[in-house]
This record gives sequence, structure tokens and C-alpha cells, in this order.
Amino acid sequence: MIIRLDKYLTEMGCGSRSQVKKAISKGVVSVNDMIEKRSERKINSEEDQVVYHGNEIVYTQFEYYMLNKPSGVVSATEDRHDRTVLDLITDSTRKDLFPVGRLDKDTEGLLLITNDGQLAHNLLSPKKHVDKVYYAKILGIVDKDDVECFLNGLDIGDKKVTMPATLEILSLYEDEVGNKMSEILLTIKEGRFHQVKRMFEAVGKKVVYLKRMKFGNLELDKHLNPGEYRKLSDQEVKNLC
Repeated sequence: MIIRLDKYLTEMGCGSRSQVKKAISKGVVSVNDMIEKRSERKINSEEDQVVYHGNEIVYTQFEYYMLNKPSGVVSATEDRHDRTVLDLITDSTRKDLFPVGRLDKDTEGLLLITNDGQLAHNLLSPKKHVDKVYYAKILGIVDKDDVECFLNGLDIGDKKVTMPATLEILSLYEDEVGNKMSEILLTIKEGRFHQVKRMFEAVGKKVVYLKRMKFGNLELDKHLNPGEYRKLSDQEVKNLC
């Protein structure tokens, strides 16, 4: 990839564009062991060696992280009141990361964090119908009638009913205070606002715990505790793309 030197350093978090330009003019940047004072110098990100204040800066165009989002953290790049999912990514190279889609503040599970806008667009496009799999605990007994309703589509107050969704009943039980509960897996192909919660409200039930397990062909790593993350493998990125 061919890129301007100042843009190269800015994207790698070395400072703002103006700060980087000043540093270059002061002679603290070298390219292939030669001091470089031209901000507009073209860099081959795969071949040239760039050193800034004595530290080699290796260019990374895209980063991809799998986060097990904990409850209480918002799916945003910044927030005045709450911690964001980006606050949990502490060792990234890129400073332009964002969450792909969103999970509600009280929802846990798989969230993709990246700076790859094209991939995010492809995964979130309504035309793509990318599967999203959720595990949930439901207040109330989920039965075969609910399974059929979810498959046929539900009126959740929008202009259109929901697309067919696959509802799998895992178990029925009573909690410690005697409430009748259900454990389910739900696969949807949309990403409407509070969709899972609204779908169960439409059949007279309430979601009390929600966790996303799968997004497209990316499955939540069972070794990640809430709040933990890891980089995607090359194969996982290839599969998503």
C-alpha cells in the first residue's frame, strides 16, 4: 500500500496530522535509515521501514477483534456517562476502531470491533441477511406456538413484520423464587432496535438475560470471559470477508 508519511504515522497513533508534520520537520522520523523531513513522502507500507523517535512503526491497515461484551458497557466509540466497548480494547494499533453494529447495554456476548468499514457495511446491510444467534433466558414458558410465531414473523410495532426467525427451546425450569423460565436459542437475520426483546414481548414474555453467541460465521470464543477480547485469526477474517 502506498501512503503519505504523515498519514502513515497519524493512522498508527503517533499524533494528530499537525503534530506528526512538526515531528517530521524536526528530523525525528527516518525512512529506511535516512532522516526524512518531507511529510508528503510516499511510503510503501509493505517494504519501507519507518522509525519515529527511535521506535519502528509497522503499518497496520485493518484490525479485527472479537470481544465478549459484558453487561453495563455501551456499544459506542465514545460516551459521556458510560464505559464503551472501545475502552476495553487496550492494546490496539489503530485509533479508528468501532463496533460493528451494537448490543444493548445490558446484553452480553459476541461483538466485532474493527476499522474495516467495507466489511462492517457488508455484515450490517439489510440485503445480506446475516445470521445472528442469541442465547436467552425468558420469563415465561416458551412453547411450540411461539416457535411457529417466530418462524412466521412477528408484529413488533414496525412497518413490517420480522423476517422468519428460528427459535429453539433448550430447557424449561423454575427459578429460585418459583418463576417459570425458559432457556432458548434464537437465530435472526435482522438487527432492528431491541429486536429480540420486542419479539418476546410480542408473544407475552420477557427477556431477562441475553447473550449473542454468533454473528455470521463468527462464533464467540468460549475461552473469553466477559470483558475479554482477542484478535481474529487470518482464517476468521477471511471467512467473514
